[in-house]
Amino acid sequence: MSRMLMITAIFLATLIGGMTQVQAERPTRIAFVDTGNTGRSITAEALARALIAKEGLAVQVISRAVTANPYNTKPEANFAGLLLLRDIDITHHEAVQFNANDAKYSDVILTMTEAHKAWVIEHFPEVRDHVFTLAEYAGHAHEDVLDAFGKPLDFYQTVLAQLDPLVAEAVRKAAAVKH
Repeated sequence: MSRMLMITAIFLATLIGGMTQVQAERPTRIAFVDTGNTGRSITAEALARALIAKEGLAVQVISRAVTANPYNTKPEANFAGLLLLRDIDITHHEAVQFNANDAKYSDVILTMTEAHKAWVIEHFPEVRDHVFTLAEYAGHAHEDVLDAFGKPLDFYQTVLAQLDPLVAEAVRKAAAVKH
């Protein structure tokens, strides 16, 4: 009988506001967005996942496309190869189109270029305040992430060198925000 009495007391206290429900903070959710989700955005996601695992950060990440091509869904081979040298495997990734659910559930949407940012805002104006270029969010001057698609391996290395500090700074900044 005492257990039933305790349950009733807890229930009544909750009803009259005597107790507050404790909710755990959830991780910050970041969506990285580029043109086809086969190069820069998946690379940014992969770099972020590695950093999150290494530093134990409370962040979840995805990557998406503004114009996913259903006939070109695999990661660019040069990025995949460069990341494999770091023991990061993106070879099983499949490109995904950015959609309304991504907009709804992402706390921060980080695009690779101003054009990608404009596309997200045009299609999902309700998230205008949560959309930034990666460089902008990381606190750098206006700087689009270079597009290596179809270029030689050394250009991919340049883009990876550009992404490394931007992703690290952005992920650490997002991890500091409580939700």
